[in-house]
Formats: sequence, structure tokens, C-alpha cells
Amino acid sequence: MERETVDSGTEWEAEVGYSRAVRVGDRIEVSGTTATDEAGGVVGVGDPYAQAAKAIENIETALETAGAGLEDVVRTRMFVTEIENYEAVGRAHREAFGDVRPATSMYEIERLVDPDLLVEVEAVAISE
Repeated sequence: MERETVDSGTEWEAEVGYSRAVRVGDRIEVSGTTATDEAGGVVGVGDPYAQAAKAIENIETALETAGAGLEDVVRTRMFVTEIENYEAVGRAHREAFGDVRPATSMYEIERLVDPDLLVEVEAVAISE
């Protein structure tokens, strides 16, 4: 099967050696994605809702590059630095996915690579 990679151009991809997303056949795996803008700056510092919404927007961009969309997502994983933020993060997830309602999990983790980051989201999509 052909393998297609999607890169967003962030410094982390080259430094760590990964792609924003990888498509093999009809399956697209999107790496852990945070609330960063095109310049690599953190969006929504201190706001878990804004960060979750931006992370999902960045996932949507990667999916579109791979020929899919949020409607094709079947699984997400959300990593939060404070589980108390679950409602805000969950609200952003619900608003983005609506009736798609992918299978999901939310995990509290100690920290992310930048102390301003509160949320990281992964996604799996199926699209022909």
C-alpha cells in the first residue's frame, strides 16, 4: 500500500522525526496535535477550551491535506495537563465533531513539551 505523509512544517516534526499525519490506504493517523499557529506560537495560553479548539482545527487542516475531514474521524485521544479542564476540552471536542461522535479517551498527563500547552489531541480517520 502507498504511504502518504502530511507535514505542517513545525520545528518539532523535523527535530523528532515524525509527520503530522500518515495515510495508508483509507486510514489516516494524525499525530498528537496542539494549539500552535503557523509560526509555532501557542494559541490560547491559559485557556483549555481555546487550545482544544485550535488543536482540532489543526487536525482538520492535516486531514484535509490527506483528502479527508472531521466527518471521517473514528477515534480521538485527548491529553490534558489538568483533568479539571475536562469540561472545557470536552465542549470544544463536542462542538467540532457534532454528530460524528468518534470514540474517544481523555487522559491526564503531567505536562506537555511547552508549559503553556494544556491540551494535545490525536485522531484516526477512515476515508477513501
